[in-house]
Amino acid sequence: MINSPVETLFGVIDETALLLQEQLACSYLEAVAETGENLFQGEVLQDELSELTKKRLHKKYEEINVSQHENEDIRKAFQFAILKGMKENVQPNHQMTPDSLGLFISYLVNKFTKETEKMTILDPAIGTGNLLTTVLNQMPHKETQSIGVEIDEVLIKLAYVGANLQKHPLELFNQDSIEPLFIDPVDLVLCDLPIGYYPNDLRAQDYELQAEEGHSYAHHLFIEQSLKHTKEGGYLFFIVPNGLFESPFSGQLQSFLKEKANIQGFLQLPLSLFKNKNSAKSILILQKKKDGIQAPKEVLLAELPSLSNQRALQDILSKIDQWLLHNK
Repeated sequence: MINSPVETLFGVIDETALLLQEQLACSYLEAVAETGENLFQGEVLQDELSELTKKRLHKKYEEINVSQHENEDIRKAFQFAILKGMKENVQPNHQMTPDSLGLFISYLVNKFTKETEKMTILDPAIGTGNLLTTVLNQMPHKETQSIGVEIDEVLIKLAYVGANLQKHPLELFNQDSIEPLFIDPVDLVLCDLPIGYYPNDLRAQDYELQAEEGHSYAHHLFIEQSLKHTKEGGYLFFIVPNGLFESPFSGQLQSFLKEKANIQGFLQLPLSLFKNKNSAKSILILQKKKDGIQAPKEVLLAELPSLSNQRALQDILSKIDQWLLHNK
């Protein structure tokens, strides 16, 4: 039986990561980052390994030629290894955006930015880089420069290695995104927003969306920070909680958005993508205000069917096309 390219790549990443995990006494996720870096550099970089282990790794690496593989195959194989590592060591902030959702956001981004050939992109909570690279792989004819921010050192290393293997130019900042960001405004923001309370009340005081009392919502602060770093007329695509505009601070958020941006769309994602109703999410599409750009006549509102229901999905895509025709 012949393995698919994704299975072949995953097999090599997995076997070599297990070997490195054992020899370096590190986590499986850290080992995935190490083996990914070896694959990218074309050599074994860990000096502390025995000659026998280095030979075993070289032998496995010789089974594949990463440069001859499609970006999507590399991304998926790398993603499968990361998912395996996350199952072993689950942390609340170690969550990956589902593939089908990443592809749907790619579709939307391409529709909204059809006229743009060169683009700078920011993901202020890049995680392992899966959402960003999914979108980049669906726009091969655009010239892109990307920036990612991530506070977790293991996740940012995985984002770095994954982007290198897929040959995407990416600048990374290992920091809290709510701290000052020293980056120029971008054309596009993508973000699967971290949900919950932001613990640093002192830092939150720098934001219009800080809570009047108690902790502020991290996802609100991320939206404000993202808009601050977006060019006028630029687009922002956020994955947000379904109840974003029904929370205790929603009035404050709505007033802020009314002043700074035009809401383009709010698309409720199918419940089948999530563990339960409480964790269900939507896609919020914003455009930063700019002189001469009108707000859409009506906001694009839709409840998406299961992404595997092709006929129902096609109906929604037709609705989106019609909306774009009359509102762009």
